[in-house]
Amino acid sequence: MPDVVLTGRSTADVVDGLAARLAAVPAPGAGPRVVAVDGRSGTGKTDLAAALARRTGAAVVHLDDLYPGWSGLAAAVELLGEVLDGLRSGAPASHPVWDWARAAYVREVALPTSGTVVVEGVGAGCARPVDLLVRLEADAELRRARALARDGETFAPHWDAWAVQEAELFSRERFRPDVVLSSATAVGGEPLWR
Repeated sequence: MPDVVLTGRSTADVVDGLAARLAAVPAPGAGPRVVAVDGRSGTGKTDLAAALARRTGAAVVHLDDLYPGWSGLAAAVELLGEVLDGLRSGAPASHPVWDWARAAYVREVALPTSGTVVVEGVGAGCARPVDLLVRLEADAELRRARALARDGETFAPHWDAWAVQEAELFSRERFRPDVVLSSATAVGGEPLWR
């Protein structure tokens, strides 16, 4: 299928292009369509996924809910694979939610059996093939500034170790993105996409 051209550089323009691309994807035999918004920390995955979910009515799975702590990136990708297998079966599926303060999974969140599910977070596109894989990129300095502005001193002591996990994960990634977007410095709080 030819790529849908993502016109403009605003988040709204990018979301319109992604929604058009998603609409062109045939419905799966069972379960919902799955969109993965992947990329390293601070690339804008959560914001773009939220905008796409608002535009399409999709449910969102945040990988922040699946990571079992700061050293759990690979484990979360494995767990996501199990969640996606459940979704693809067409049967009721759910995912656990990690409580970072308690260092334990504390509850389950049910997922829809039809429609669209957007999975966002580092590793979102690494577990299983999805219907639309979007990779976000940004330079390291901008990513770090965004991540620390978002999570403050909670993330700062873990940045380097997390970056090593990201590099390891993406060095062995198996799935080719359908769309790659690079975000630049925000103007008025909104990223510019190219």
